Amino acid sequence: MCYFLYLASPLTLSEVRSMLPAGLTADLPSSTDQQTLKAFHPQAQTATRILAGRCSCDLVRPRQENSRDDERHLRERYRRLEIPRPLVIAALERHRQTTPVRLQGDWPRRLVEFVAEHARNAGTSLYYLHFSADAGHLRLSGALRHLSVPHQPPSPADWLQEGTPTLVTR
Repeated sequence: MCYFLYLASPLTLSEVRSMLPAGLTADLPSSTDQQTLKAFHPQAQTATRILAGRCSCDLVRPRQENSRDDERHLRERYRRLEIPRPLVIAALERHRQTTPVRLQGDWPRRLVEFVAEHARNAGTSLYYLHFSADAGHLRLSGALRHLSVPHQPPSPADWLQEGTPTLVTR
């Protein structure tokens, strides 16, 4: 129940992992979520989640020095989604476990560099930022956004919109 960044790529999981900056990982979402992502991007061979620790929060939202400020944002999101307290506690624990990873670098900048390199090497790929009460079962809807690397904004906040599938091309 943190932010999770999904990627549907023409590359294999091993190839995606080899391109990631040190400290980031890629894992496979559920088979249902893989099918959902591939339905929006049929040329994709692999659907993954890109993680900085156990979630993708550090890729899209800088952490505050005071972890309470950070968690306040997440608690508010959970409250709006009417998430039961036990699930909120488990989600916050997972989010806290990512703290050492964030110390390794400027993740938003590294994410933009990865996206640009990935577009040059792999071609068109789908990115999807998700935050929800469900651990899976993505429900992508709405129009696809199309961006090209030469016009790619300098930070994820400028091009990666939560809940909007985005195709990035070279």
